[in-house]
Amino acid sequence: MKSSGNNFFKYIFILVVIGLICGAVYIIYNKNESTNEDDNIDSSNEVENKDISIVENLKMGITNYDTMNPILTKNRDIVNIDFLIFDSLFKLTSNYNLEYCLAKSINKTSDLTYEIKVDTDVKWQDGTSFISRDVAYTIEQIKNTNSIYLSNVQAIENVETPDSETVKITLNRSVPFFEYNLTFPIISSRYYSDEDFTNSNKIPIGTGMYKIASINENNILLIRNDRWKKIKTNTPKTQSITLQKYNAIGEIFNTFKLGNVDIVNTYMTNYTDYVGTMGYNKREYSGRDYDFLSFNCSDNILSDVSVRKAINYAINKDNIVSTVLGNSKVVSNSPLDYGSCFYNKENIVTYNQDLARQTLENSGWSYINNRWQKNINGYVRKITLSLVVNKSNEERVRVANNIREQLSSVGIKINVVQVDDGKYQDYLNNKNYQLILTGVSSSVNPDLTYFYGQGNISNYYNEEVLSDINSIDTISKAQSIANSEVPHIGLYRNKGTVILNSNVGGDISPNSSAIYFNFDKWYRQQ
Repeated sequence: MKSSGNNFFKYIFILVVIGLICGAVYIIYNKNESTNEDDNIDSSNEVENKDISIVENLKMGITNYDTMNPILTKNRDIVNIDFLIFDSLFKLTSNYNLEYCLAKSINKTSDLTYEIKVDTDVKWQDGTSFISRDVAYTIEQIKNTNSIYLSNVQAIENVETPDSETVKITLNRSVPFFEYNLTFPIISSRYYSDEDFTNSNKIPIGTGMYKIASINENNILLIRNDRWKKIKTNTPKTQSITLQKYNAIGEIFNTFKLGNVDIVNTYMTNYTDYVGTMGYNKREYSGRDYDFLSFNCSDNILSDVSVRKAINYAINKDNIVSTVLGNSKVVSNSPLDYGSCFYNKENIVTYNQDLARQTLENSGWSYINNRWQKNINGYVRKITLSLVVNKSNEERVRVANNIREQLSSVGIKINVVQVDDGKYQDYLNNKNYQLILTGVSSSVNPDLTYFYGQGNISNYYNEEVLSDINSIDTISKAQSIANSEVPHIGLYRNKGTVILNSNVGGDISPNSSAIYFNFDKWYRQQ
């Protein structure tokens, strides 16, 4: 009986121990699950989910200050900052789609006429109402002052404002996706009514997130605009911005390292020489400076799409960016691959030297005596091509020589022709080259006329592409066709970098159109 009692208590003890172990395992498991859930919280919401003390002021630096007037400035940094102060009729989303801003609606009444209704509930920073006349006045000043936005309005023939909320625009020619041209800052007509606009000393006013509180010899102070249309739903976390004036970018970088500048936007590729590689954060984004290799599609040899495809297959763009350009650029395949919602990568030809050779063979080309050749209309044609490059552009000369070397490895002979500025421009204007290495600054307007439209740079013609590139509904299909026929080869585009002191946080997602995209969610913490 004594032995049975001992066994009973032994079993009870074992059950208690097992229960304790199971309970401990359950608690640890739940704790780990909770930790994992916390790790998955979007960092952009960090300020709402943690007790962070936000500093009211953010500090930036600018060089070569000219004016804060958005129509008159030529300074790229101020252009970016001005979009925090001034609104436009339309603004762009993160993927370059259009959305209404000062405009409430737009109606294309004919191929050359547009009627826009504006939001008269919007207030200028002096308390006056935004009206249609402000739009007409802005367009007038852009034209009169050779503004950086002149190309946006060059096709505008006439502007009428029949009432305070209506703007009627008449063009002198059809402009594909014209609404994208209406993304320039709007200024107040009444504010400058008694002023010589170009020589006015008045501090400009806008309708945007921030307003200019003061401008002095050393600094420009921006403060939150409490009349901003979205102030109640998108209250900026940063209450003020101090723009500090410097003589050179090196001074800004030095001040940044000392913690006296919070944010620097740069297109410099060697910024690490100034700020090092540690102790700060950065956000890189694709710029709109697009370099490409253009074919002359009316050339006897290059009219053969298989030759153009083979050349595209044979070029390793990653190699160009890494070995020639020191990773200062980003590989690019299309005029619209900077983040545009209209970009279609279907049928993009990518690097494959075996496919380069196979493409030529499948099209009847033979590799004889170290040269590709083919009988075309009774003549033996050999693939020996000239590539024109501007000799004053040392970077492009190096790229052209790299392309020549890459193509030689698949038996395609290229002669690099270096010419002076005037001759280079003649080649571009007359399109009398075989290949040319060139580039453009891509507009936010997805108009592809320059590449595929009437009189395009490549002498390329495809009737279906020509009819499809001007419509939102068909531009994707047009790109797919053009991608497969390779009238030009996209190579790379420039790269911008926003450098941030480690105490700056928020939803930081710059793009080439809006460096300070979603700036209401940016902040600096203690």
